[in-house]
Amino acid sequence: MVKTVEAPEGTSGRGFFVTSFEKAVGIARKNSIWPLPFATSCCGIEFMAVMGAHYDLARFGSERLSFSPRQSDLLMVMGTIAKKMSPILKEVYIQMAEPRWVLSMGACASTGGIFDTYSVLQGIDRIIPVDVYIPGCPPRPEQIIDGIMRIQDLIGNESLRRRNSQEYKELLAGYHIE
Repeated sequence: MVKTVEAPEGTSGRGFFVTSFEKAVGIARKNSIWPLPFATSCCGIEFMAVMGAHYDLARFGSERLSFSPRQSDLLMVMGTIAKKMSPILKEVYIQMAEPRWVLSMGACASTGGIFDTYSVLQGIDRIIPVDVYIPGCPPRPEQIIDGIMRIQDLIGNESLRRRNSQEYKELLAGYHIE
């Protein structure tokens, strides 16, 4: 005996979708991240391990690395950033198209690490906004994958209007980014 089930009120007919446009865009964005690796130290070596066959970052939608800021949406800063490099890092960030996200990988990129000297930037969040921090010196590949998954969660749940909000503009103004 076949039992028929009636569709709930308001869920049938023309123009009905299972999800919202915003959620569909979030799903597409989070599963097609184009990372730009900005590697200066040992964290870059660990990132190479993540891209290899054993950990395979491609299964998370990040197979295509971009080495042009204009074609990437995730800036992955890995390693020590000297103060003389900070204008370059800021310029790379500015050249990225919106929406863009930043992942700070390792102790050096996040806090300056063991290099508490006059020449080392004590955290990239002093010049550009950071979305996810990955701790470690250097972090293990599993931590890097966890950081990518956190970025994916952020991207998938982010409102399409967040980047145009006054709060976001004030955040960027605090970093003196034109």
